[in-house]
Amino acid sequence: MSNTRKFTAVVVGLGLITLPVLSACGSSSESGSGGSGDSKTVTLVSHDSWAVSKGVLADFEKQSGYTVKVLKDGDAGQAVNKAILTKDNPQGDVFFGVDNTLLSRALDNGLFQPYEAKGSDFVLPEYRVDQDKHRVTPVDTGDICVNYDKAYFTEHKLDPPQSFDDLTEPAYKNLLVTENAATSSPGLGFLLGTAAKYGDGWQDYWKKLTANGVKVVDGWEQAYYEEFSGSSSGRKAGGDRPLVVSYASSPPAEVVFADPKPKTAPTGVATGTCFRQIEYAGLLSNARNTEGGKALLDFLLTKEFQDDMPLNMFVYPVREAAQVPEEFVKYGPQAKDPQTMDPAEIAANRDQWVKSWTSLVLK
Repeated sequence: MSNTRKFTAVVVGLGLITLPVLSACGSSSESGSGGSGDSKTVTLVSHDSWAVSKGVLADFEKQSGYTVKVLKDGDAGQAVNKAILTKDNPQGDVFFGVDNTLLSRALDNGLFQPYEAKGSDFVLPEYRVDQDKHRVTPVDTGDICVNYDKAYFTEHKLDPPQSFDDLTEPAYKNLLVTENAATSSPGLGFLLGTAAKYGDGWQDYWKKLTANGVKVVDGWEQAYYEEFSGSSSGRKAGGDRPLVVSYASSPPAEVVFADPKPKTAPTGVATGTCFRQIEYAGLLSNARNTEGGKALLDFLLTKEFQDDMPLNMFVYPVREAAQVPEEFVKYGPQAKDPQTMDPAEIAANRDQWVKSWTSLVLK
């Protein structure tokens, strides 16, 4: 998943201003290159959305004796591609942020070496993959879904859409903005959701969606913070699209970061449009500090980290009995029946689907 779903923000007046995610403690760093230069420093390479509470990371550093260095490399696709290109001389020891839409690319290119993290037995069964080789460790999950602006639909006395089919209806013409499937993690997830839903008919579906005025922008940040009328920043920017491809956890973020906090979330989720993402971490091949990397992977599955993660990265934990924040339960529950796709099917079709989608939608 890219940084574009994680709402790292501060409140200024009624608007949200996105900020870069800073390292979680003073001993961590986002700069520099190359893997860990000494046995007491472990380097985590990630997309821009890595975040953890200072105290939680400090506990790991104290207990393990390792200092964590964080190197952020852009959105998920960019970070994965760079990690593959540098795999013979990796920038760090652990990579966090490859999701199920890109997993096969990482595995096929030998990005990770095997390691079964301590705590793997506590990972919910539906999130486990690669069980014979243990090259990746599941860390979090989330649902890519269409979000809607409640105020718009109330004002226009129109029921918000709830399914993929609804989005092609004339009532929703020129209302949806989505991200480029070739450049954006949520954009790709939305494409995969339609392929899972319609099979070989996904192109016909996108023809209907295009005819119904779907707008495509490069990435989530532009779609959500500029085009979407339901977000605080979108309203301030004059966004005029009341439907956006985002995440099921977006409504809770609108509440958490608002000042004053509203009694209800200003946005909702079209639950019939969701695609389930799972995010993984792995020990990089040729890592300089393999023991530190293993300790860091163990840490990502501890209950302390899994409990801390949701309100830092706006994702759901994968560990059994991990705490889910009240805001998630109330405003952003996981989809009950999201679209899913086997990583092998994604691997076999992703590149051709993106190529066909680009030709069809961006012509």
